[in-house]
Amino acid sequence: MKSAKHRKRAGPVPNFKEETALLAAGYSPIAGLDEVGRGPIAGPVVAGAVILPQPPRRSWMRGIRDSKALTGLQREELAPIIEREALGAQVGMSTGEEIDRLGIVKATHRAMERALDSLTPRPQHLLLDAFPLPTVPLPQTPIVKGDAHCLSIAAASIVAKVARDRMMDEADELYPGYGFSTNKGYATVDHLRAVEELGPSPIHRMTFSPFIQPRLFEGDR
Repeated sequence: MKSAKHRKRAGPVPNFKEETALLAAGYSPIAGLDEVGRGPIAGPVVAGAVILPQPPRRSWMRGIRDSKALTGLQREELAPIIEREALGAQVGMSTGEEIDRLGIVKATHRAMERALDSLTPRPQHLLLDAFPLPTVPLPQTPIVKGDAHCLSIAAASIVAKVARDRMMDEADELYPGYGFSTNKGYATVDHLRAVEELGPSPIHRMTFSPFIQPRLFEGDR
């Protein structure tokens, strides 16, 4: 029987086709970007930016998948290898307060900008999961389900997910009772029950349900 840490890894295997085509077109280096944490009701949104070695003939790269297809232990094992062996790997974040003030889309863009600002070498082309990054004047290729199909984006998803999970583990120590180390800020039944009992913490997103009040129809006023 396989150990639990090797059980997940289902779904498509990401490849290097997009990167290979861009390298052939003269773009180098190429960065993959992905974000985690758009949906939770607490905590930051975190973006990862990764420039993988080329060509991708490293044994450790065979384990790279979309972060959602990996167990927590698999992600914890891969993230430091990616950070050490990649040509560049960085994360950026936007806090819950920024999400409330800017909205989740702009806050996500800001997290990606911060990851790119600290990334060296400076990429010449970006590969992104589904949506472009309009605030950054670099050539870009958005790929639907990019974290499942593109190796650089999948690597970025792992780095971002591990960084955010660690932030939520720290938040659990700062604000006990909400179960942040388990729910990672998502609106689980136990999390919502804790909010009812304790009220919101400083890292809860006050513009997200259940905190924001629904708008009334004109006839209800």
